[in-house]
Amino acid sequence: MLASQLVALACVWARLTGAVTVYNVKSAKTIPTSQAYAAVATLAAYDQTVLTSPSPPSPAITNNFLVQLYPGSMSGLSIKQSGSFLGFSVELSVVQQTLGKNSTHLQVPFLNYMANIRARGGSISIRVGGNSQDQSYLVSSDSIPNYGVISKQKQAGATTPTETPDVVFSSDLFTMMKNIGDLVDANFYFGLNFFNPDNETNAVLVAQTAEKILGDRLIGFQLGNEPDLYGPHGRRNSSYSMENYMNDYQTMINDLNGASLSNNQILIGPSTCCNWNETDIFNLGYLTTYAANLKMVAIQRYPNDNCKINGNVHDPQETFSSYIGHNTITSLAAQYITSSQMVQAAGKPFVLMETNTASCGGFPGISDSFAATMWTADLGLQFAFINFSQVLLHVGGQDTYYNPFTPPPTNLSDSFGWTTGAIYYSTLLIAEAFGKTGNAQIVDLYPNSNNDNTPGYAIYENGNPVRVVLFNYIDDATGANDYTANIAIGGQQTGQTSTTPTSVKVRYMRGPSLGSHNVTWAGQNLGGELGSDGRLQGTQETVTIQCDTTAQTCAIPVKAPSIALVFLTDDGLTESSPDSTVTQTFPTTAITNKANKITVSVDPSVLSTSNGRGAAEHDRVGSTSEGSMNSAPTRMQAGAAAISATFVALSAAFFLFSTGVFAR
Repeated sequence: MLASQLVALACVWARLTGAVTVYNVKSAKTIPTSQAYAAVATLAAYDQTVLTSPSPPSPAITNNFLVQLYPGSMSGLSIKQSGSFLGFSVELSVVQQTLGKNSTHLQVPFLNYMANIRARGGSISIRVGGNSQDQSYLVSSDSIPNYGVISKQKQAGATTPTETPDVVFSSDLFTMMKNIGDLVDANFYFGLNFFNPDNETNAVLVAQTAEKILGDRLIGFQLGNEPDLYGPHGRRNSSYSMENYMNDYQTMINDLNGASLSNNQILIGPSTCCNWNETDIFNLGYLTTYAANLKMVAIQRYPNDNCKINGNVHDPQETFSSYIGHNTITSLAAQYITSSQMVQAAGKPFVLMETNTASCGGFPGISDSFAATMWTADLGLQFAFINFSQVLLHVGGQDTYYNPFTPPPTNLSDSFGWTTGAIYYSTLLIAEAFGKTGNAQIVDLYPNSNNDNTPGYAIYENGNPVRVVLFNYIDDATGANDYTANIAIGGQQTGQTSTTPTSVKVRYMRGPSLGSHNVTWAGQNLGGELGSDGRLQGTQETVTIQCDTTAQTCAIPVKAPSIALVFLTDDGLTESSPDSTVTQTFPTTAITNKANKITVSVDPSVLSTSNGRGAAEHDRVGSTSEGSMNSAPTRMQAGAAAISATFVALSAAFFLFSTGVFAR
C-alpha cells in the first residue's frame, strides 16, 4: 500500500516539477555479502586488524575510592560548553559521498548519524574543507557532471602526503548543506581557498555565495588550512614564514572587506598544525590586528601520523599503548594551555578544527578500536576542560582507518549500508555528558590519586554537579581491575551539607577489549561493517543505582575496560536523552528487483514529520530549491503545501536511485 502511495505522490510531484521518477517497486530480496567483503578487504575503512592490549597493571589498581564533588560550584571549572562540542570535519573532496549527491539527494544515513547527536546535544557542527579547500573553485552548476555538487581530479605532481585532488563545486553544495542543517540542526564551517591571496576573486565569490545561501547556518570561514605546511608542500616558496602568512591574511581580509558581506567578523584561523607555534603568531599581533575580522581562533593537530614520510613508519602494535591512558591526553592538551589562555583573553572561542587519531588516515588496529573510542571521549572532555569551544573529528575517504562513519564504495552502494567507526560512539557520549543547555562546565577530577587508568570528570550546570564521567582504561576480563567509584556531593570531610542523591542513573560505553572493533553505548550499537543506516539498534540500557544514604555516597561500578556516564539528577538525564516528541531518524529501505534497479519505501511517520515538524506546521515549510528555504511564502495553496512538506523526506529517500544507501 505504501509503495503505491509513494508512486502516486511522486507522480504528482513529477507533474509539478518534472524532477522525480520511480522505477519498478518490487518486493525485498536478500543480498549476499561475501563478494562485498572481498571487494573491500584491501580498503582501510574496513580493516579488521585487532591489536594486543597492554597487560593489566601489577599490582592491580586501587579498586574502591572516593570521588568528592562540591555543591555550589567547584574550582577549576571550564567555560560553558554545549552538547555539540564534538563535531565533524568533512574533507571537501568526499562531501558528495558523505553528505549527499546534491541538494535534493541527501545521504539518509548521514542525516541519521547527525540526528543521533542533535537529539542528545541539541545541535551539531560540521566543517567542510581540509586539504582540498586550497585547491577548490566555485563554478556554475552545469559544469558539474551527473547533477552532482563537486567534481575532482587528481593533481599532476602532487607534493602533499595525502595526494589531495583538485575540486570544483557549485553553489548547490551550499544549498545541500543548508537543507541538511535545517533537517538536523547542523551548522557549518567552510574553508576558503587561500592558495593565491593576490588573485582571490573566486574565493570572495565563494564567501558571498555561502553567506547568502547558508545564512544563520554559517558559523564562519576558515581562511588557510595548515599554512605552516605551505612551504614544504609547494603551495608557497620554501622560506614561507609567519610574517609572510600575516601579510597574505591581510590581503585576503582587504578583499573580503570590499565584498559587502553582511558580517565581516566571520573568519577563522590561523589553523596551524605542525611547524609553527600558534603562540608565536599570536605574539606577532594576530589576535589584535585581525580582531575585527576574527570570529574564532583555530588550530589543527593530530597526535601522530601514518604518512610514512622518508621511510618513517610507525608500527601500530608498538604505537597502540600511546592511545591508552589519561596521561597521553593531558600531555597533548598541556601544549595548548598557554595559547588557550591567550585566546580567552582576546575574547575569542578556540577551536580544534581538525583532529583524529593520526594524520594520513590513522592506523590499522588503533583508529577503529575501543581504545580509540575511549581516547576520543577523553580528548573531548580534556579540551573542553582547558577551554576549547569545539573539537572536530576529521572524516576522509574509503582508504582511511579513522572515519567515524564511511559510506559503502561506489561499486557496492546499490546493495550495502554504511560502516560505523569506533570514534563515532564518543560523540554520543560527549553530547549526552554536556547536554542541551549550553551551560555545561567541565572539570578534571584526577580521581584515585590521579591514576592514569582511571580518570574522571564532573559536569556542572548553574553551579551544581549534574553528571560524572568515569573511565577504566585497563583491559582485564578477570574482574581484578574493575573498580567502584563512590561519588559524594558535599558531606564527608568537606564541612558542607551533603546533597548526595538517593539514587543515580548510569549508562555505559563498553567493548570486549581495547583492541575490539565492537562498541556499544548504553546497550545499543549502529550495526556491523557495511550494515548501518546510521540508526541505533537495540534497547537503550540505563542502570539505576541506589545510593547509601548512611555513608552519603553512590557506588558506581566500572568494569575493565569501559566508560560510565553517571546522571546525578533526573533533570540531567532528561536533558541529555533524545526527545521522543521529535523525529530523530530518517528510516528508509532499499529494495532490488530482477533488473537490479534500486527503489525505495519510506516509513509513513517520516512523511508526516520529515522536517522535525508535526502536521500542524506543514503549511509553513519551504521547498528545497536553492535559496528558497527562507524566502518561501509563509502560506502555500493546500495541495502544494502537502506535497512540499513531504518533499524533503522523498528527496532524502530518492537519493538511493543514485547512491543505493539503505537501512539494514
